[in-house]
Amino acid sequence: MTMRNDIAVIGLGVMGSNLALNIADHGYKVAVYNYTADLVEKFQRETPHENAEPFTDLKAMVASLKHPRQVIIMVTAGRPVDAVIEALKPLLEKDDIILELGNSYFEDSIRRFEDLSKSGIVFIGAGVSGGAEGARHGPAIMAGGTEEAYASVGPILEAISARASDGKPCCAFMGQGGAGHYVKMVHNGIEYADMQLIAESYLLLKELGGFTNEELADIFATYQQGDLQSYLIRITSAVLREDDPEGSGSLVDMIVDAAGQKGTGKWTCINGFEVGTNLSLIDGACNARYISGKVKERETRALEKKVRQVVLPFDRKTLVRKVGHLLYAGKIAAYAQGFDLYRAASERYGFNLNLGKIAEIFRAGCIIQARFLNDITAAYTENPGLLNLVDAPFFKRKLEECLEDAREICALGISNAIPTPVMAGAITYLDALNSACVGANLIQGLRDYFGAHTFERKDKPGFVHHMWSH
Repeated sequence: MTMRNDIAVIGLGVMGSNLALNIADHGYKVAVYNYTADLVEKFQRETPHENAEPFTDLKAMVASLKHPRQVIIMVTAGRPVDAVIEALKPLLEKDDIILELGNSYFEDSIRRFEDLSKSGIVFIGAGVSGGAEGARHGPAIMAGGTEEAYASVGPILEAISARASDGKPCCAFMGQGGAGHYVKMVHNGIEYADMQLIAESYLLLKELGGFTNEELADIFATYQQGDLQSYLIRITSAVLREDDPEGSGSLVDMIVDAAGQKGTGKWTCINGFEVGTNLSLIDGACNARYISGKVKERETRALEKKVRQVVLPFDRKTLVRKVGHLLYAGKIAAYAQGFDLYRAASERYGFNLNLGKIAEIFRAGCIIQARFLNDITAAYTENPGLLNLVDAPFFKRKLEECLEDAREICALGISNAIPTPVMAGAITYLDALNSACVGANLIQGLRDYFGAHTFERKDKPGFVHHMWSH
C-alpha cells in the first residue's frame, strides 16, 4: 500500500538522488520520480531507503503526497523546469507547493512565482550550494517565495541543511519571489572571484618563489590554519598534493590550463551592470576564464616571450606571508562587491534582503564557506545599514594590516609578467573607494564637450551645459 509521503523529488540525477536520500535520512517520507524510468530503477537498485518510495508515474506520485502537497524539482535549469511545472499544474491544487532547487536564473523564478500564483499554486525558488556532497549530507539553502510557504516547508529544508559551528542551520528565507535564486546567483559570482584569487596566489608563489606542488600544498594548508580558512583553501591544498594516477608527478600539472563555466558568474556580471554596481573582481574572474580558453594562442606567444630572471627582494618565507595578505585583501574586496550588489538589488527588486542572514547561511555547506563569514555576519548584525563591507571596523583593520604587502606583491607580479587581473582589480577597487577624486569630473567635461550631456557644478545645484571655447 502506498504510504502518505511528506514530500516528492522529481529528477534523480546526482543532485536529486542525493537530496532525496538526505531527506529520507531525516525521517521524512519522500516520493522519488524521474521522467525516464532508468534512473528510478537505478535509485531503487543502488540506494534503496525505507523512507523513499520510487515512482514511474507522475500522477501516482502526486497522489501519494500529504496535503498541502510539496514537490521538489531537481532538473536542468531552463525549459526542463518549465516542462515539469506544466506537467504538474493539472495534478496540483490551491496551496500546493512547488520547490525548484536547481541553478535557475532569478528572473525565471520571478516569472514562475507570478504565473503559479494565478492558479493558487505556491512557488519557492531556492538556491542550493554544496555540490553532490552537500546535497547528500547538508547544503546551504537560500529560499525565495513567500514567508507563509517557507513556514510550511522550512522544517524539512532546515533539517537537511548544513549546520554552522554554532549549530544554526545554513538555510533561511531570503525574500519574495526570486530572491532565493538571486542570492545563489551572486554566491556563485563571489565563488568565481574567490577561485581566481586562489589561482593567482598559486601563480605568484610558483613563479616568484619557485615552490614545488608539494610545497604549495603545505603553504595552502598553513593558510587554512589562519584567517584564510575556508573550504576552497582546504581543497586547493588537496588538489596540489594529488599524484597523477596515470604517470609520475602531480595531477594538477597534467590538467589543461583552461577553466570552464556554467554561466552563473556571467549572470552576476550582467546583473551588476543592470543594477549599477561595481563587480570588477567577478567581471575579471569571468574574463580570466575566457582568456584561459585560448590555450594554443597563449602557448604559442609564451614560446616567443623573453624569459625573465625573477629576483626576490626578500626570502621565500616572507613571500608566503605577503601573498597570504594579498589573498586576504582580495577576498575582502570580492565579498564587499558581492554584498554591495545584494544591497543594491534588494532595493531594485524589493527583495528586502538581510545581508547578515545571507552571510550566516554561507558559513557551512556551501562552496564559499569560510571562517571570515562569521566576521561578515557580525559586521551586518552590528550595523544592518552598513554601506560597504570595507567600512566595518573589523575589515578596516584587516585591510590596514594587509594592503602594504598586497601592493608590493601585486607590483612584483606585474613587473615579472605574471597575470593577476583580479588581484590588481581588488587593489584598484579598494583605492577607488578611498579616493575623493577618481577622474570622473574630466569624463563629464568630455561628455559635455562632444555630446552636450551636461554636468553638475560643485558650487550650485542642477545640471548645466557649458559652451566650450577651445
